Amino acid sequence: MSDIRGEKRVDLGDTVVARLESHGERFEILVDPQKAWDFRRGKDIDLSEILKSFNIFEDAHKGRRATEEKLLKIFETTDVDKIARTILKKGFIQLTTEQRREMLNNKRLQIVNILARNCINPQTGLPHPPARIERAMEEAKVPIDLWRSPEEQAKDVLKMIQQIIPIRMEQLKIAVKFPPEFSGKGYSMVQRFGTVSKDEWLSDGSWVAVVEIPAGLRGKFVASLNNQNREKAQVKFLKD
Repeated sequence: MSDIRGEKRVDLGDTVVARLESHGERFEILVDPQKAWDFRRGKDIDLSEILKSFNIFEDAHKGRRATEEKLLKIFETTDVDKIARTILKKGFIQLTTEQRREMLNNKRLQIVNILARNCINPQTGLPHPPARIERAMEEAKVPIDLWRSPEEQAKDVLKMIQQIIPIRMEQLKIAVKFPPEFSGKGYSMVQRFGTVSKDEWLSDGSWVAVVEIPAGLRGKFVASLNNQNREKAQVKFLKD
């Protein structure tokens, strides 16, 4: 954002204000909302990715910057990085109604995708379509926490929707064998889907491995494997 002076009001766009009030004074910075909250929760993010303006304001909407005298009085420094860190950690981070709605929707979709990827219907052994999981979340009136990560919330959401649909989180162990002409491509493909727990290159150039993948990816894994290897790869689903 360009340097702004005077009383002209600022169109903040997708940027939000983080504000700290102390000793009767107000200090504001312009930030990316999600990255600001990730930083506040302890994630290591460079301030250059968070701050939309390297200025400390008294009123960001009007573009009125805080004086050095006030910065020294409250923060005992004029260093923007140090002051911004204090505001991010101790201040209030503002969101517009539309930004909050959009962030909640994005967070909900991330949770749905995590569950669709990692869970199956234990009655059929097949993954649930994302739309079915989303309907179950709506029926269970699942609350979405704007500031907790999707991964943290997914397990709580799973417990709630288990009252609505049969679903459980599961990892699959799969043994695969690729013939020599497809071993290189097979190795790359397997690593995109999951974690290789055991592998071995055979004397004829074939590659064999045991791979663990999220249960919801079973169909995509087999389809990708067959597509890339012309159905010459051998696959066996293992039981613990």
